[in-house]
Amino acid sequence: MRGRLAAVCVLAGLLVVGLTPPSGGASMPEPLDLILYGGRVLDGAGNPWYRADIGIRGGFIVEVGDLAGVPARRVVDISGHYVAPGFIDTHTHAGSALDEQERSAARPLLLQGVTTIMANPDGGGPVDLRGQRAGLLEHGLGVNVGLMIGHGSVRREVMGMEDRAPTEAEMEAMRGLVLTAMEDGAFGLSSGLYYAPGSYADTEEVIELARVVGRYGGVYQSHVRDEADYTVGLSAAVDEVIRIARSSGTRGIVTHIKALGPRVWGLSGRVIMQIQQARDQGVEVFADQYPYHASSTSLGAALLPRWAEAGGREDLAKRLEDPETAGRIRTAMRENLDRRGGADRIQFTGGGPERQGRTLAEVAADMGTGPVDAAMAILAESSPSIVSFNMHPEDIRGFMRQPWTMTSSDGSLPRFGEGQPHPRGYGSFARKIRHYVLDEEVVDLPFAIRSMTSLPAAVFRIPDRGVIRAGSVADLVVFDLERIRDTATFEEPHQYAEGVEHVLVAGSFAVEEGVVTAERSGTVLVPARSGRGPR
Repeated sequence: MRGRLAAVCVLAGLLVVGLTPPSGGASMPEPLDLILYGGRVLDGAGNPWYRADIGIRGGFIVEVGDLAGVPARRVVDISGHYVAPGFIDTHTHAGSALDEQERSAARPLLLQGVTTIMANPDGGGPVDLRGQRAGLLEHGLGVNVGLMIGHGSVRREVMGMEDRAPTEAEMEAMRGLVLTAMEDGAFGLSSGLYYAPGSYADTEEVIELARVVGRYGGVYQSHVRDEADYTVGLSAAVDEVIRIARSSGTRGIVTHIKALGPRVWGLSGRVIMQIQQARDQGVEVFADQYPYHASSTSLGAALLPRWAEAGGREDLAKRLEDPETAGRIRTAMRENLDRRGGADRIQFTGGGPERQGRTLAEVAADMGTGPVDAAMAILAESSPSIVSFNMHPEDIRGFMRQPWTMTSSDGSLPRFGEGQPHPRGYGSFARKIRHYVLDEEVVDLPFAIRSMTSLPAAVFRIPDRGVIRAGSVADLVVFDLERIRDTATFEEPHQYAEGVEHVLVAGSFAVEEGVVTAERSGTVLVPARSGRGPR
């Protein structure tokens, strides 16, 4: 503790740091609400840490520097700890649960240091963003939420699960839904071109809808059409994002970037070159990434051919009952299983306690059949969630080192102890710091923090967040670098991250001394251009 803390006194009910009582008619300076004292500041811009105090008033950072002698209602000594802007999760499925009172505190997110999430990824989420906003605000929010409008949801609203091109009337209806969403504060358009019904759209359809977003300065974030060699291949799928961004005037994001499965391991170098060449040509293209070697999806999304899903569950069930069509499905599923490295690499996270935590190979053995036939029997009833161990460490490292790669989780907001979710919902941001910064030294700490803070704030045009400077909203995370770590595993996922000491959302303590508080200071954000109309 530095010597100036010894000069603390209480005056007129205020905790005053290094200040002697005023003499004569001198007036007291207006006190700050809070000073975070003596932390190692990682400003979010990629700069090395420096020691400074952070003064907060009215939910904003008002001063950064040596605040000795500045009056404050409260001083918290964070000497020896790092303080960074609150982390921004650019791709998470937590938004669908934050409107529940039980989970609105966002405990798994806050204990990683996350203060802002972008919701409705992969082309999903509600079409009515105004209604979603109201639902999210009903019980208060532990974190801030930015909303996307999902291409798949828009297509389903207008066309159902039809595998065909839209009519002009349908196209106009979809444009109208995207326009309304942008007027209601959407940050951009998300797509899941790997999934049905998004996979039924051609590139021109997506460009048309993205052009609406581009007029508002929004982003286009895509789960690309192919992360392996299912259809067009990984390289062509990334080129599609680049083309859509160039044609629509949006900032393109290859979301949860990866090379999925042994057949495409090593392609990270080519994809990195594609994105860098596009950027050199003036196209704004970025990526986000979660720091795990396993992905998560549903069994059907992993193994079924998309044509089998056209029309929805009832039509799929009929196809599975028809011997000839079922034979075609079985052939396609066998190929898709090979793409993912086999039945030993697929682990159930849903489907009931008798399957959770077990591989498809194990479940098939219990059923006395092969893995493809076992999967078909399961899919006739439901499409349980799975994790798929299908990424190579060198591809993960290669993508992570790029200055245009943001950090995300692709996680859900789990109920503690319920089911067996992917551990990324509990640990992504802490894991990146512990495993990839400290243990493997893939990137350094300022680089990693930038990928979680100022970079996503700049890409999504999130105002006044992502950096530590006067005028920014006081969304902050204080962590102990020696202790920060993820504890959630694939075998035991329901474990919170450790090492986050304090989290502030709009200047209020959402986490204090490692404990989540009752504060709900988050809100539903609007992009920086909101209120100025289309460009």
